[in-house]
Amino acid sequence: MFFAINIGASGAAASMGISYGAGVVKKRVALLLCGAAVFLGAWLGGGEVVKTIGSGIVPSETFTNAIALIVLASAALSLFLANTFGIPLSTSEVAVGSVVGAGIVYQSVILGNILWIALFWLLTPFAAFIIAILAIKILKIKTIKGLVEKPKFIPILSILVVFMGLFEAFSAGMNNVANAVGPLVAASIISKGDGIFWGGLAVAVGAIILGHKVIETNGKKITDLRLEEGCIISGTGASIVTAASVFGIPVPLTQITTSSIIGIGFAKHGLSVLKKDIVVQLLTVWIVSPVLSMVISYTIIQLVIVRNVYPIIMIIGALISVFGVRSLMKRPISKTNVTETNVPKEF
Repeated sequence: MFFAINIGASGAAASMGISYGAGVVKKRVALLLCGAAVFLGAWLGGGEVVKTIGSGIVPSETFTNAIALIVLASAALSLFLANTFGIPLSTSEVAVGSVVGAGIVYQSVILGNILWIALFWLLTPFAAFIIAILAIKILKIKTIKGLVEKPKFIPILSILVVFMGLFEAFSAGMNNVANAVGPLVAASIISKGDGIFWGGLAVAVGAIILGHKVIETNGKKITDLRLEEGCIISGTGASIVTAASVFGIPVPLTQITTSSIIGIGFAKHGLSVLKKDIVVQLLTVWIVSPVLSMVISYTIIQLVIVRNVYPIIMIIGALISVFGVRSLMKRPISKTNVTETNVPKEF
């Protein structure tokens, strides 16, 4: 339930963040609407992705009570840290990463399914980015631009952007609640129906209570959004995620939506939007998040269940090496130790 609450906090910006950023609804109203739509999405259509998380990445026999607890704790910790800093993080990535960590310990990872899921992780945000750019080009056509800029068209766009936000929140419920309840269902701790119901409720509570920072990030800190742009972004994300959910594929909803927002900014302002600190921070966390949750899950299982410390020593050694090299790269070069003949002018 703690993991599900954090899923709601992270998913809030991916759904109603557009409506809030465009100024159609206030933050509190946006979060309440998000919570209601997410719950309905989980309750009515979250079953297929539950199967994938529970038995499509590793065999369901891998999930004992202890393993299910460790997997969820690892994913929840990664997501909680991201929510604390207001970073929209993919719950699918941290959940799958945690499950893969357990599968590596017991050599039970279904590699073909992992590669298939990873392919969708790469393609769906890129597709959303390209669609956003193309949509902005279409909106710049004189006939279409003149239509959407008419004052009488603004109320229609306002209603449409809220509807699209609700559609996206619904798709988030379909896809993301499985990340929290899939391991529980696989370990037979709870039935699929009960898991989806209580998980959906917890996600809704998380969106309402903890979604403030993330909805602010997606709605205000990346780029300014017009109503028609919000409709395109939410509609694109919701359509992609809903289609993936029907086939049981966990996809990064937050990445899809945020990539659309970045695409809008790119089409309007060029490369400058890609240089914003918040964009760089988002991209960094997206890359690190599945690896982080996988390492945490793998490490805890090795220590607590297998009682093997040697892999932990290797991980610590690798971390020391990485951070050591990073600190050396940042260390300024002393002028007394170099000569102009062997140092490029850039230094």
